[in-house]
Amino acid sequence: MFNYTQIEESKIEYVEIAPVSELPTGERLFVELGDKPIVVFNIAGQFFAIGDVCTHDDGPLGDGTIEGFNIVCPRHGAEFDVRTGQVMQMPAVVDIPAYPVKVMDGKIYIGIP
Repeated sequence: MFNYTQIEESKIEYVEIAPVSELPTGERLFVELGDKPIVVFNIAGQFFAIGDVCTHDDGPLGDGTIEGFNIVCPRHGAEFDVRTGQVMQMPAVVDIPAYPVKVMDGKIYIGIP
């Protein structure tokens, strides 16, 4: 998978997903952009977006527990950093997609390459 937050800004299209008021601190929002299931998190006022599929077994990831900036897969305990998508703990060994997020004019946008 790929950390899309590292892509050159001119190669990213930002898509509006929701007003900031719909995603209070500590909450998450599930969206689909095209065929991509994505989950957006508000962690202490910072917004992060990752693919909602665990690379260990293709199961849903977004319902997992948040520990700091990591999400723990609810199925088998694989752990990923929501800021980068990097796998932090097995059984997963492949990173998940991480997408850039912008807040403009009170709205949340996800960047899609």
